[in-house]
Amino acid sequence: MREGVGGWEISRLTLVTGKAYIGTSGWIYKHWKDSWYKDVRPKDWLKYMTERFTALEANGTFYRLPKKETFEAWRTATPEKFRFAIKAHRYLTHRKKLKEISEGIDRQKKACEGLGEKLAAVVWQLPANFKANLERLENFLTELKEWSETRHAIEFRNKTWFTEETAEMLEQSGVAVCISDASKWPIWEIVTTDFVYVRLHGHTHLYASKYSDEQLEIWARKVKKWMRGGCDVHVYFDNDWRANAPYNAERLLNFVYGER
Repeated sequence: MREGVGGWEISRLTLVTGKAYIGTSGWIYKHWKDSWYKDVRPKDWLKYMTERFTALEANGTFYRLPKKETFEAWRTATPEKFRFAIKAHRYLTHRKKLKEISEGIDRQKKACEGLGEKLAAVVWQLPANFKANLERLENFLTELKEWSETRHAIEFRNKTWFTEETAEMLEQSGVAVCISDASKWPIWEIVTTDFVYVRLHGHTHLYASKYSDEQLEIWARKVKKWMRGGCDVHVYFDNDWRANAPYNAERLLNFVYGER
């Protein structure tokens, strides 16, 4: 079977089991201080998260690219098997809209070398007003080959990208579609490679609404199916209001791996 239009053939790896990387999009949220973090000191927040999740998405890299030394500090402060995903800088995705950004890709790559093997993925979040431009996408995917040390996913927020042509281009490049669940833009639930990237922004209210157990069980079944197909699966919760994100991520981990 194929996962959606132009999708990658996950059934051919049914004897291989992938890994699940589940966590939150960002972890430095002051409004989590009295609920999720409770008495944990801010300097220990990263450690606290690594004890509960298998990965984190660095949301702040979208606004400001940290120095290599910062990434090195994250690497040394986290367990051996812990992983990070980062969001590509908005200058490349929103200002340049992927046009001629080889220098920007190289700049990010060099900074992220501080994470070493703990950098598992980069997500390229495109703006909702960025309509399909296959020539632009093709050029970007060519430039992206220079950063082959990690996996990449693209979050399309405009439905004009949801075509077989787009899927085939991504499939040929080994780049994933970011399956993005939100109340304000469409979702494209398609698998284009042996790597699945999911961002859960809040199904009813953007960045706010809590996912119910019923909804999380549905996502857990999908995650386990993708893993059985040999895919490594990343899932990050971005519904940070009232600390819904970490509580939902913790619950999803339990559904995927059983009560821990």
